Amino acid sequence: MATPASTVTSPRSRVSARIAGITPSATLAVDAKAKALKAEGRPVIGFGAGQPDFPTPDYIVEAAAAAVHERVNHGYTAAGGLPELREALAAKTLRDSAFECDASQILVTNGGKQAVYSAFATLLDPGDEVLLLAPYWTTYPESITLAGGVPVQVTADESTGYLVTVEQLEAARTDKTKVLLFNSPSNPTGAVYPREQVEAIGRWALEHGIWVVTDEIYEHLVYDGVTAASMPAVVPELADQTLILNGVAKTYSMTGWRVGWIIGPQDVIKAASSFQSHLCGNVANVSQRAALAAVSGPLDAVYEMRKAFDVRRKRIVSLLSDIPGVECPTPEGAFYAYPSVKALLGKEIRGQRPENTVELADLILREVEVAVVPGEAFGTPGYFRFSYALAEADLVEGVNRVGSLLSEAK
Repeated sequence: MATPASTVTSPRSRVSARIAGITPSATLAVDAKAKALKAEGRPVIGFGAGQPDFPTPDYIVEAAAAAVHERVNHGYTAAGGLPELREALAAKTLRDSAFECDASQILVTNGGKQAVYSAFATLLDPGDEVLLLAPYWTTYPESITLAGGVPVQVTADESTGYLVTVEQLEAARTDKTKVLLFNSPSNPTGAVYPREQVEAIGRWALEHGIWVVTDEIYEHLVYDGVTAASMPAVVPELADQTLILNGVAKTYSMTGWRVGWIIGPQDVIKAASSFQSHLCGNVANVSQRAALAAVSGPLDAVYEMRKAFDVRRKRIVSLLSDIPGVECPTPEGAFYAYPSVKALLGKEIRGQRPENTVELADLILREVEVAVVPGEAFGTPGYFRFSYALAEADLVEGVNRVGSLLSEAK
């Protein structure tokens, strides 16, 4: 007997709309595709990975090896982080950022990505707006949306060195604006906001009662005498409405160790710690011991990495700038170049006319076996992100392949 139409119900989705709406990380996808092609024996050169190509310094590895044999590290520890690590992070923050905080204001997280999501999960109610400076790191809008917030994009381009102004922020502000997400040095552009601009933005946020979430994970990777100013250090009155995000991944070449942290007002950190106690509990103790050695130790290895990155930075900007139709500002921080290729879109290259940078990136991978990340992943079509965290010989070969192909545009 047939079921009456009035009683038929639609099947429930197997995956929630919240999770189904997530866009996978474009940078990790490009890196995975490049590695898969390499595994097939293809001579692919990948510019997608956002991780240093140096080993974790030996003294950090040795600290972790010793920690494995200590029984105290074999069980649960406080969800907020090892007390000695939190104390060391407070001392490191004062040393590096001139910002004074107490260990009780710090939550240790499973890497920088969890710090980003936990910050927004703790601050946002449904419908709260977050001013998102673009070009932005791919994880930012997804974390905001997952936490119930609404990302509001504020875009800067190469004409301003990828730096937004207070006027742009004010134009985007509404009565629903709760948070400004700030990132300097920037992923993907390498832009570093000068101290006076950091202060102007901080005072604007203070005036309007807007929280600032500032991602400082590339703080030590700066060049040409540039320094990365920490907003609550520059505007101390802003500290009570600021969360600082950081981690060991980039500074100490520890992307796989998964240790990040959030610094903020005690009540917010207490709430975020409560959330983490249910989400995952403590970060792996051995990784925390490694992070303790990293942040308590010297910065010599960091400076050596920075020297190598600086050489590559200058080389990649020079090579990219020599390609007709490519405009590449010189990044002052991180390890990325973010050239505009808008002048090449719609032109014929080997019988094809790519209309956007997704299509152009696909053409480059197929024709010359070089993997780059298109600007669509960072909220700004018409650009590519090149990570220069790879061997200089590969860097030169890869950009030369791209340049040879793009020079055919007509």
